Amino acid sequence: MAARSLWRTRTKLLVVGTSLCAGSGAAFIASSDDPSTTLKLCTSIPVRLYRNTVTAASIAFDYEYSLLGLAEGSSERAKVKHEVHLRSAQKLQELCFKNGGIYIKLGQHIGQLEYLVPEEYVRTMRESMLNKCPVSSYEQVCEVFKKEVGEMPDKVFAEFDPVPIASASLAQVHVARTHDGKKVAVKVQHAHMTDTAAADTAAVGVLVNTLHRIFPSFDYRWLLDEMSESLPKELDFLVEAKNNEKCLDNFRKLSPHIAEYVYAPTIYWNLSTSKLLTMEFMDGAQVNDVAKIRKLGIQPYEVSKLVSQTFAEMMFKHGFVHCDPHAANLIIRPDPSGKRNIYGKKKPQLVILDHGLYKELDFNTRFHYASLWKALVFSDAKAIKEHSAKLGAGDDLYVLFAGILTMRPWKQVIDTSVDHLVIQGSKEDVSELQMYASQYFSEISELLRRLPRVILLMLKTNDCLRSVNNELMQGSSLESFLIIGKVSSQAVLEAKRSEKKSLMKWLKVWLEGFSVEARLWVMQFALWVLQVRKSLTL
Repeated sequence: MAARSLWRTRTKLLVVGTSLCAGSGAAFIASSDDPSTTLKLCTSIPVRLYRNTVTAASIAFDYEYSLLGLAEGSSERAKVKHEVHLRSAQKLQELCFKNGGIYIKLGQHIGQLEYLVPEEYVRTMRESMLNKCPVSSYEQVCEVFKKEVGEMPDKVFAEFDPVPIASASLAQVHVARTHDGKKVAVKVQHAHMTDTAAADTAAVGVLVNTLHRIFPSFDYRWLLDEMSESLPKELDFLVEAKNNEKCLDNFRKLSPHIAEYVYAPTIYWNLSTSKLLTMEFMDGAQVNDVAKIRKLGIQPYEVSKLVSQTFAEMMFKHGFVHCDPHAANLIIRPDPSGKRNIYGKKKPQLVILDHGLYKELDFNTRFHYASLWKALVFSDAKAIKEHSAKLGAGDDLYVLFAGILTMRPWKQVIDTSVDHLVIQGSKEDVSELQMYASQYFSEISELLRRLPRVILLMLKTNDCLRSVNNELMQGSSLESFLIIGKVSSQAVLEAKRSEKKSLMKWLKVWLEGFSVEARLWVMQFALWVLQVRKSLTL
């Protein structure tokens, strides 16, 4: 009976997928304005949808059939589960590479959800998705140029290398030289990405929702919601260009003390469109290339501090955060001013690339997020609970939320020792965290369902930064957490001052209709309330 039920489940998935293939093709043709492109895409989209269905059915069947009859918590079940995780991750990897586009993006997201999805998935995706993305042919690149600017690349630029120096999920980068002799990097969107993105997102969404209905513990709908919202922005390179400039402007205005050490490439607006982005060519070392960083005369320790400071300022002070800070998007070069530290080593400058995915934190979210990190660094259990609840974790899951943010068990989160959050990167540390995630898998799924999507993106950003820091320092560093504690504390203080100024300004406007005596009385009362409030928080 169990086997028959499993086959019914698999058949159900295949039927859903087949129906989706037929329906989406017809809808896509009806909505298209370009018949030749439509015909080409309609031969590829149903194939990708069919692959989705077969892969999802195969993975679902493998889990149910392989684990059938094995006692929960037994060593045999754990061994078989590990093997199924590995097989399933490889199937998913193969699907992402065959389908390309947003599927690569989905694989990258999974690879950065360290300890939130099984370790086998994280390792499989991380080892392949960042460095082995599909490459568009030069003919496809020319097709994009012709459509966007009406000219071939060799006409737009004095020189254009047809072989890309890098390829990512949505685009690839070519080196070129402008007619006035400047070396530039040209980011070219993969052909037909915009045309297929909506259909692909819908198809993946149907399958993930179907899997969730059949297997309630499989719930990654929040990830699809986020991709559906962020993908259209990432596909518009003019949005990326504006984010690039806004990022630098924020550092100049809000964080002038480190603005010199943070850089983003200059945009050539006259050579950019929504699918082509021309920018200053940047040379340097990837942030995780420790050997090359040392060769440049820079200490990895200084780089780790700069990365921590830069993103702490973004999260807690600017409220405008780069949410894809993996190693390929962070370049290190010597500070152009030639400054050196006290040991005679060159000061680093952090060059931030790929500004397509940003999130804005409103005042309240930024205040509570900064307050939460301040509480985590200073082991304040009461404040951790208060601000976790304000961010959506509730009174029941704040311990788990703290654990996910810091990758430490609760007993260490509230430990008062100065290095309580530091991870050495040992096998024991990794094993403990994996066990922690496995034990509370259903609670983690519930927490991710509750949290606002902007906080989910902050979790992803934290995972990326943790990975970078681990490679630079072979584990997390105390200095990074001290920087986070300092910047979050400053942000909380500034937010309170801003709130106080706003209150006094509102009060002043409100009092304009009162007599002088009444104004003085109300002002004295307001000052007394503020003093009482201040004394209660000390």
